[in-house]
Amino acid sequence: METSTYLIKTCTPFLWILIACVGAALRSRGVEDRAGRLEIWQRWWAIVALGCGSVWMTVSFLTIGDYMADTIGFTRSPFQFEIAFANLALAVGAFRSASGSARERLTVGLLAAAFLWGATVGHVYQWFVHGDHQPGNGGGILVYDVGIPAVMIILAVVQSRQQKANPRDEVVSGTAVALR
Repeated sequence: METSTYLIKTCTPFLWILIACVGAALRSRGVEDRAGRLEIWQRWWAIVALGCGSVWMTVSFLTIGDYMADTIGFTRSPFQFEIAFANLALAVGAFRSASGSARERLTVGLLAAAFLWGATVGHVYQWFVHGDHQPGNGGGILVYDVGIPAVMIILAVVQSRQQKANPRDEVVSGTAVALR
């Protein structure tokens, strides 16, 4: 496989992380209070990184299943349909949690971790045991699968601790809308 093709295939999941980080950084410029910045970052992470990334996976597995299977290093399988709808469930949870509490975001982060970290174990197993070095089996997807839930969990825990220390900050998270 050509190097540029390999890089494009392996780095595609990074786009959702990059868009979320750039969007949150731009939107939170000038926001003075920590609670407000934290809220913005959580919303961008939930909506763009997990939500849009999961919708992308849903659509990809449903519409270009052969390509996705090849990119991962497998042959097409009926399980791809199930993977598509597991990702759709993550997207629905992520979009819903964007306007929810730190507790709801933590729950969605833990649900994402259960699925995506399990997928990570599968990818790593295939890499080492079966020599599957396809671009969709390592690299970007591993960073995405490990990083998205981890950041979501960390941000929710930080917000929860902050709200316990400063109960007035809960008003900020309860009234903010969408990407703020």
